[in-house]
Amino acid sequence: MGKATVNRNGLLAGKVAVVTGASRGIGEAVALRYAMEGARVVVSARTVEEGQHLLPGSISATVKRIRDAGGEALAVRADISREEDRMGLIDAAEAAFGPVDILVNNAAVTFYAPVVDFVEKKFRLMMEVQVWAPYQLSQRVLPAMVQKRSGWILNVSSHAAIHPEKTLGRKGGSVYGMCKAALERFTTGLAVEHYDDNIGVNVISPGLVATPGAVHHNLITEQTKHRVTPVEHMAEVCLRLVHGDARQLTGRIDYADQVMKEFSLTAAELI
Repeated sequence: MGKATVNRNGLLAGKVAVVTGASRGIGEAVALRYAMEGARVVVSARTVEEGQHLLPGSISATVKRIRDAGGEALAVRADISREEDRMGLIDAAEAAFGPVDILVNNAAVTFYAPVVDFVEKKFRLMMEVQVWAPYQLSQRVLPAMVQKRSGWILNVSSHAAIHPEKTLGRKGGSVYGMCKAALERFTTGLAVEHYDDNIGVNVISPGLVATPGAVHHNLITEQTKHRVTPVEHMAEVCLRLVHGDARQLTGRIDYADQVMKEFSLTAAELI
């Protein structure tokens, strides 16, 4: 396999993409893959420089990888739980590159605890980041998409949105599952609302991905390693769901392995 490169005339040539939670893991991989196809990528997270978080990765590092490979990118620090940061993110993207063509709502914050013990502060923060933020960011970018009659919104969900079996499932995940279920229902509703505007709105669930966070929380074990989805697969799937005929590719709740198979995708090496 040849060295990964940026193709300025690729599938996303001339498009402006905003990816939240792009300092590491899935968000970073998606930003890199979009840049490889010619998108001008705005990467957002709270971690601007290495060392500001206990996990490796930063939006400055993501942007450097893109620029070093010949792509265009901008790092914008944003705490997605704060409305002023959310609005500032889109303002910065538009000021640098123009109206947003692709929005990827990937940022998340997650706490696990039984409902009886779940404190209001953590509940509100999870709902703010995983439901209200994608909703409000979508509201912000949609007018320009409607005007151009073109655009894509991709929301990152989880298998936790699926109703669990009574005796199975991870205990303490009720609030997390509720947030992701709400995000999925918002996605399908928004897809219907903007079908005639040629705007594609989809959900992708990654499964278990070997991100720094997953490793840190010991989610990858001898018992689970056979279920791991390579981050490159997620990046490829997230690319496939933001180009093509939006009317034929909208309102979908997809899982990474299924999309790879459906479209016979081969994951590209990342820059």
